[in-house]
Amino acid sequence: MCRRAIAYENMGAMNRATRAVGGRWVLLAGFVFALCASARAQTPSAQTAPKAPAATATPSVDQILNRYVEATGGRAAWQKLTSRISTGTIEVPSMNLSGTLELDEKAPDRTLAVITLAGASFRQAYDGKVGWTDDPQDGFHEQSGAELAEARREADFYFPLDLRKHYARLDAKGKEKIGERETYLVEGTLPEGGKPDRIYFDTQTGLPVRMISEHHVADSASDFQEDFDDFREVDGVKLPFSIRQKTSEVEMIIKIEEVRHNVDIDDARFAKPAQE
Repeated sequence: MCRRAIAYENMGAMNRATRAVGGRWVLLAGFVFALCASARAQTPSAQTAPKAPAATATPSVDQILNRYVEATGGRAAWQKLTSRISTGTIEVPSMNLSGTLELDEKAPDRTLAVITLAGASFRQAYDGKVGWTDDPQDGFHEQSGAELAEARREADFYFPLDLRKHYARLDAKGKEKIGERETYLVEGTLPEGGKPDRIYFDTQTGLPVRMISEHHVADSASDFQEDFDDFREVDGVKLPFSIRQKTSEVEMIIKIEEVRHNVDIDDARFAKPAQE
């Protein structure tokens, strides 16, 4: 990190972007499945012409949801965990900035992200009822409406186990290619309305490759893309150690360096700061 302060003209974009670095990138680390359907080979006979292989069927949503928990370690492994502290680095290539990130999570629904870039700290938290942000330009902000609903959903420590309850509807939409990877697309309709979440799963590994959602801040909403890579097993569950996040204004690269589970975290850490 070579700059002491972020240029003012970039501060608004930086604030909106850093608010996007909430709980989802870790919570969705467990949102995976392992299910690949295969066509049954047909043996030609002398009496009949060879038949083309049957098209590969897309797994149903129920099949996907019943398998992803097992693929990341299983329900029992998730339920052994009660808290998580993840630390790492964050880069913003377009602004030539780099810094650090810490994400504290505690079951059932508390989360705090602290990002430090160029000497400036950005905080975003949900304490089980109240969601809030605090940044150098806009100061303290308490969330409401769709922004609060998003924070509540992302703060669910057991998101992989609770996925169904967070969506009004889930639909399997077939296959799509992400780079060189074939993926299954699952679309989730949100109870509060707006654009559905779009989640892409690698057909070979079952792990999430990408998620596209509508991210809300106080006065606007924008498309938010997260790409997941470098999955590693930690204490029986799989988590992504490389995450790319992109909005229309900025791209951020997160590299996780350490994950610790079942750490004692005081609830006061997630509470909104006292206002003068």
